[in-house]
Amino acid sequence: MSKDPAVLFYTSDFLTGTMTMTNDQVGMYIRLLCLQHQKKFLSEKDMLSICKSYDEDVFSKFEKNDEGYYNERMQVEYDRRKKYSESRSNNRKKKDMLIISKTYENHMETETETITIKENKSKIFKKPTVEQILNEFPNFNAEHFFNYYESNGWMVGKNKMKNWKATVKTWMSKDYNNQTQIVANRPKMATLD
Repeated sequence: MSKDPAVLFYTSDFLTGTMTMTNDQVGMYIRLLCLQHQKKFLSEKDMLSICKSYDEDVFSKFEKNDEGYYNERMQVEYDRRKKYSESRSNNRKKKDMLIISKTYENHMETETETITIKENKSKIFKKPTVEQILNEFPNFNAEHFFNYYESNGWMVGKNKMKNWKATVKTWMSKDYNNQTQIVANRPKMATLD
């Protein structure tokens, strides 16, 4: 199979990631990304050939392993594009459309989908301990908060809690600690019969 001439390039991410670089550094960086796309890994000689000398800002955009230098995002996009292209190539060789539809690789996803996948993997909720709550919020009734959410399965309304620190802040802003203490200490009112 011939070399794929393209890879997805997210311009917004690139602009954000290079905002503090000089124009010369941006030029070196984009050339290194293009060369990585063609070679998969860059040698130190490749890096120095384009940069002319060690440039900390440019070199910091690349990881190094036994095979050489690589930009992790470029590697992900390269691998995704390769997998996508191979699935399309394999599907053209098949005649039965039912088989083709089962072997189709998902379309190249958008940046939003990529970010969502990463966020979902990295933001799995883990309930805190009372000690963790007290470490973050020392003057907070952590035990009351913990017991309340432990008893309701760490649900906020109808949804599973995603961020306990944000929930503590909301709890504090609504002053649930004082309200529950006030209610517990309030004298009972006489009823009219």
